[in-house]
Amino acid sequence: MDNLYELSISEASSLLKRKELSPVDLVASHLLRIQETDDHLNSFIKVLSDTSKTFAAQAEKEILAGKWKGKLHGIPIGLKDLYYTKGIPTTVGSKIYKDFIPNFNATVVDKLSEAGAIIIGKLQMHEFALGTTSHNPHYGPARNPWNTECVTGGSSGGSASSVSAGQCMGALGSDTGGSIRIPSALCGIVGMKPTFGRVSRYGVFPLSSSLDTVGPMTRTVEDNAIMLNTISGHDINDSFSSEHHLSDYTSDIEKDISGIKIAHPQTYFYDVIDEEVVCLMKKASEHFASLGAKVEPIEVPILEHTLAISGTILLTEAAEIHSENIRTKAELIGNDVKSRLQQGSLTSGVDYVKSQRARTIYNLKVNNLFKTYDILIAPTVATGAPPINDTSVEINGVQELIAPLMARLTRPQNITGLPTISLPIGFTSKGLPVSMQLTAPAFQEVRLYNVANQYEKISTFKNIIPPI
Repeated sequence: MDNLYELSISEASSLLKRKELSPVDLVASHLLRIQETDDHLNSFIKVLSDTSKTFAAQAEKEILAGKWKGKLHGIPIGLKDLYYTKGIPTTVGSKIYKDFIPNFNATVVDKLSEAGAIIIGKLQMHEFALGTTSHNPHYGPARNPWNTECVTGGSSGGSASSVSAGQCMGALGSDTGGSIRIPSALCGIVGMKPTFGRVSRYGVFPLSSSLDTVGPMTRTVEDNAIMLNTISGHDINDSFSSEHHLSDYTSDIEKDISGIKIAHPQTYFYDVIDEEVVCLMKKASEHFASLGAKVEPIEVPILEHTLAISGTILLTEAAEIHSENIRTKAELIGNDVKSRLQQGSLTSGVDYVKSQRARTIYNLKVNNLFKTYDILIAPTVATGAPPINDTSVEINGVQELIAPLMARLTRPQNITGLPTISLPIGFTSKGLPVSMQLTAPAFQEVRLYNVANQYEKISTFKNIIPPI
């Protein structure tokens, strides 16, 4: 029973459906894994031991009675602690909300529960989701399972470390400037930022209303698609929710990708980057070529302005959301987050409008690329995970500040709202994961999972759990 946490969702689901595995044993194995590892990782803000055991027993009865609900039935899932959970604290990684207990569930939490998934706990995060390291001043830093002296990335750091370490089989994160993809990359797992509006954000504490997305984090591409199948769909309670047609995201996952055209931007993504990441990206491109895909170098107009565009929009909207907290409870906010919120408060309406206008121009240029190409490929993060106590990292002889460096390569995809998946491509010489991100046109997650899965099949980085 002890190593059941090594199973993928797909593997465990098949065993559960055939009644060859008990949800009780599966959850017990993950709870034991949490008990053995979380003192080292600090992935969880709250472990729901008793309730997860209760729901595991319920799932077992349902499955034995022939009432199997689908591929997440009996599967232990973690939630970044900004998802509303009825009767359970939702801290948003802050001291201000440490006693906030919602009286309803987020829409996606209800969807997971209806599918029979078992919520095993609430996960560590950067305060207010406004940061790239998950170094939390109130709950301590989330730690990378590949090296516990290194950051997980943020803001969904606890989600990434828990999945990577086998503490849960999948988790939900949120992505406003890269907060699913950055920690997924640094912890060596698969993270999906779906198309903006694809998944309901109702009951998910906001950071930036025009940029926020929520999505799954798993150890395999197929598991990720399974989770997105459950949580996607229109929600009348979310004014940004799309009514776009839903598909089974696993439907084309085994399809041949020969002939698919992949665009590989050469500037911006490679202006500030570790040479080890460059080498691994070159190998990834060669792998795609071996699959029959055509990878072509391109240039993307105005990419160099995307950090300024994203930063202005994100911080201004975050400052509006937290305006009362800044005014009356600023002393309870961590210094790094407080300074960003104060910066957003000082942004003029004119600058905000200019940024939204520039965003529209950039989006048109990117969408035009998809008239020629099927997928865009880029590194997810410019380096492996840096040490927790460092504020800068040396890249090619230059000291780069860690906080902005982490999100440098992910923010462009939040501006467009296009679906983007991050998946592992190798390790640095220090044994730290490196990942690439693939972007598709809006609402083409099926294609994205297909291309990602075909790459994963010929790689050696699927469902690897680090020794802790």
